Amino acid sequence: MKRAILSIIFALHIGAGAIADEGMWLPMLVERLNYTDMQKEGLQLTPEELYSINNSSLKDAIVNLGGGFCTGEIISDQGLMLTNHHCAYSFIQKHSSVGNDYLTNGFWAMNKEEELPNEGLFVQFLVSMEDVTPQVLSSVEGNMSEMERGNTINAAIDSLQKAAKGDTHYDIKIKPFFGGNEYYLFVYETYRDVRLVGAPPESIGKFGGDTDNWMWPRHTGDFSLFRVYMSPEGKPAEYSPENIPLKPRYHLPVSLSGVQKGDFAMIFGYPGSTNRYLTSYGIKEALEISNPTRVAIRDKRLEIMKTHMDANKTIRLQYASKYAGVSNYWKYFIGQSQGLKRLKVYDQKKALEDQFTNWVNQSEGRKAKYGNALKEIEQAYEQIEKFNQAYIYYYEAGYAPEIVKIGVKFKQLAETLSEDGPDSSKVAGLVERIGEYSDDFFKDYNKKTDRDIFIGLYDMFYENVDPQYFSSTFNALSLEDTSNFFSGFEVNETGDVKALADFVYGNTFLVDQENVESFLKNPDVEKLTSDPGYKLAIDVYDGFYNMYNKRKEAQEMRNRGRRLFIEGLRKMNPDKKYYPDANSSMRITYGTVGGYEAKDAVYYDYTTTLEGVMEKEDPDNFEFIVDPKLKALYEAKDYGRYGQEGKLIVNFLSNNDITGGNSGSPVINGKGHLIGTAFDGNWEAMSGDIAFEPDLQRTISVDIRYTLFIIDKFAGAGHLVDEMTLVTDDSSNKEPVKKKRKRKKRNNSK
Repeated sequence: MKRAILSIIFALHIGAGAIADEGMWLPMLVERLNYTDMQKEGLQLTPEELYSINNSSLKDAIVNLGGGFCTGEIISDQGLMLTNHHCAYSFIQKHSSVGNDYLTNGFWAMNKEEELPNEGLFVQFLVSMEDVTPQVLSSVEGNMSEMERGNTINAAIDSLQKAAKGDTHYDIKIKPFFGGNEYYLFVYETYRDVRLVGAPPESIGKFGGDTDNWMWPRHTGDFSLFRVYMSPEGKPAEYSPENIPLKPRYHLPVSLSGVQKGDFAMIFGYPGSTNRYLTSYGIKEALEISNPTRVAIRDKRLEIMKTHMDANKTIRLQYASKYAGVSNYWKYFIGQSQGLKRLKVYDQKKALEDQFTNWVNQSEGRKAKYGNALKEIEQAYEQIEKFNQAYIYYYEAGYAPEIVKIGVKFKQLAETLSEDGPDSSKVAGLVERIGEYSDDFFKDYNKKTDRDIFIGLYDMFYENVDPQYFSSTFNALSLEDTSNFFSGFEVNETGDVKALADFVYGNTFLVDQENVESFLKNPDVEKLTSDPGYKLAIDVYDGFYNMYNKRKEAQEMRNRGRRLFIEGLRKMNPDKKYYPDANSSMRITYGTVGGYEAKDAVYYDYTTTLEGVMEKEDPDNFEFIVDPKLKALYEAKDYGRYGQEGKLIVNFLSNNDITGGNSGSPVINGKGHLIGTAFDGNWEAMSGDIAFEPDLQRTISVDIRYTLFIIDKFAGAGHLVDEMTLVTDDSSNKEPVKKKRKRKKRNNSK
């Protein structure tokens, strides 16, 4: 992402002098590694204004949602937070009903009393980070096995985290970087009262649906608004009506000036996971086993869900968020495979590995330390291949029926009932927790839909997985099986999954809320452990972990080889600027606004407009419905101060380096002003989590002016815009980060 001459050779560019806007950089290291390059691109802020422990800085306006599934940014001095619509989707869905359908109609709180609390949602602000590699690795010895090394490191991490936390209210997390060669400690402040403030209807926030997902040109208003609350004393607190809006250390000014080609653009956020150091062996495994298996299973699951959702509006609401989650990475795996093949990533990785091998063989010392790194990785994948398809089937298909999810929730209760009896206080606590879980579960559950998913996916499992890896559930489908695992079930035909589904769903209490509540009033261990739904769930659970453990030894071998490979790469190229893979820690990426050449004779411009929304309109396709009010505003060209030369920009492109977890991240210009919200990548660069392609990889963002337009002109919620600090970015108006208040230096991370 950064224009940091990063010829990170493990990515695509091995040739000398390759320039790439690439990298996900730790903010505390930006001054040393990237600042000069960022200035050349157009940054006008100081390193202290980007990241500071003692003073307010841009990092104080950035939050991770729920531990890192998305990113958000604070955009007012009253704790107003902006993120993506798809990040808020499950919370909007939970507040929706057929009679009060916020997914279809949108939601806007016209005052703070109307804002909706969200159980389970929390945000975290980064307070500080610190390199603790020497402390974590101090007791590691070279002759340790990978298991011994891991146990030693885990003990050191546990001790350091406890010492850092002390008696503070902060959350402490130590994460590995560069395959376990480095470790950093992060201090977070967590706020658990986060309320939904506004969300456009799906026809805006999800315009284009699955068809346009990962595609450019895009015309999606993918944004939503929350507000973070604190206690009256100014501290993080659980939800309470007495809480007050957060007074943030810093909030982002919002630009009304828009973007031009070549403008500087940086993104702060919490990218979830990349695999830029993946070897050719990993590419081969992804293309031949992992990706096609996941795509096939998800394809079937989506087909079944869609059939039920199209037939019933209640089921559509119940399964909307689930469908979106399955669909997103179904399409991702398809695109990733195409990108890996088209860009010949396997060949590029192999070339790098050959270069590494040549370097290693030039020194006996290198051969002693790094000589087996690639060999161990290769051997590990050979072992993993034996179990991998079964492992994926257990994960993607075995866990797909929700009867398994709710059944596993009873596992600890069954164990406690056996040990302590039904009257223990521990049982009472578990019963209460399961009761709370079941309320949410059954709100969004349909038995027939779940049963059909069971039939479709378990039939695939039975047909495609080697029988030696079958758990008792799948063995019960064989006429030769005499174990009578499901007491009372008789196989009439080998592989008759429908008959098994009829038996399980017809004889379990787990798929009916009244029956679950009745059981919880008088929990009985024998009834639970003999229930076919519970037996199914625990059997599939055990089957998955059996596959997981079979892979474990090979995974340890692979991880050791990977760690040494990454260490050797960095020593092979000591002058290169390397960045670690994403791991849900805060990163900065930087680049510029601009289009790209997708393929021969196809060039994409860097902005889309509301006119494109109207061109895509299709009243017969729910993905491309246009709201009548939006159409009226378009026809009147009533864009207010948010238009530009008679047009309204909807989305724009930049060459920033992002991945999942960056959804909702702020796109910030060289003066520190918010210009957009990142929400997607482009189809031509779907292999980007493994290998960055600077000519193709782009970030798709909502232009902040479109967001303001929807809030103000479409929703009539101008009071929210009034909260924000709106600025223009003419050349005479540099507005640096204001150091609102100095904070005492904290030593809780020492």
